[in-house]
Amino acid sequence: MAGETEAPRRAHRRHRWIWVTAAAVVGVVLVVTAIGWITPWPSAMLIRAVFTQGGDATVAEMQPHVPDDPQLREVRDVAYGDDSGVTTLDVFTQAAEGERRPTVVWIHGGAWISGSTGDVEPYLRILAAHGYTTIGVGYGLGPEETYPTAVHQLNDALAYLDAHAAEFSVDTTQIVIAGDSAGGQLASQMATLITNPQYAHLLGIRPALDADQLAGALLNCGVYDLRAMAELQGLAAWGFKVALWAYTGEKDWSETASGATMSTIDFVTADFPPTYISGGNGDALTWLQSIPMAQRLESLGVDVTTLFWPAPHEPQLPHEYQFHLDLPEAQTALDKTVAWLDANTDMP
Repeated sequence: MAGETEAPRRAHRRHRWIWVTAAAVVGVVLVVTAIGWITPWPSAMLIRAVFTQGGDATVAEMQPHVPDDPQLREVRDVAYGDDSGVTTLDVFTQAAEGERRPTVVWIHGGAWISGSTGDVEPYLRILAAHGYTTIGVGYGLGPEETYPTAVHQLNDALAYLDAHAAEFSVDTTQIVIAGDSAGGQLASQMATLITNPQYAHLLGIRPALDADQLAGALLNCGVYDLRAMAELQGLAAWGFKVALWAYTGEKDWSETASGATMSTIDFVTADFPPTYISGGNGDALTWLQSIPMAQRLESLGVDVTTLFWPAPHEPQLPHEYQFHLDLPEAQTALDKTVAWLDANTDMP
């Protein structure tokens, strides 16, 4: 009889444990969801962790393609601003000390909330092997820093490079501002800031460079029209909204000056520098952002070089395909990038 009553008791305890556990899980989900309505921090940190893992894998993929260049000179972690942990830059060049070369200033991607200069270092080494001085610039990320802090910092970086040009082999008459993904947005913003005085006035920033110092803008997989991002769906749309909330500090960023001034497609002019722009056919941003931006610049009479792949192209080329150098299409993009740089600069 004791055995007959013990079994129902064990079953009751097991069921009660299951219900308690389920209630606890639901409670945690509700708390996390509630926090997500109040602050972007938890979700932004999750996105950052995922992006960091992907960035590390991409760097490892690029590394075998970096040439062993005994002429390469590098200067790392140069502080250009007050926040030495963030406002630093890395320089790579074959130039001898005192010699100046056409210079590519590259702004890394990472959805404005992740990434570092290390993510683009192999690519900068490759471009430096073609004779260019290449510089990776760090900047403040959201949610620790909010817009337009990064724009001010990048302007400070350009001012620093202009003032220390001889030290870092920078030809200040031949500067290409480059970027990928969120860095593409920021690169387009810096080029717009320099070439459109009205836009600089709206931002309240005095550009560090003059328009005639820009040799070009190199834009890979960037964002240039925030309104068009409303067409994204699913996980991509969620990630983008979280990233912009974290970066701007405003949940309703699309209704504020932040969303408007980040949309450089509305502020570019005929004075925008010669531009190279590319994106993969498997990347929604190509169709929503890169192609419309290229068309806008062309309509203004800007010299635009594009590399877009037909929609049916296989394999489908993902966001930032240019860094996946095991792909022949990425090698094509690299060759076309170097050819564009050669055509728009004068190497000594």
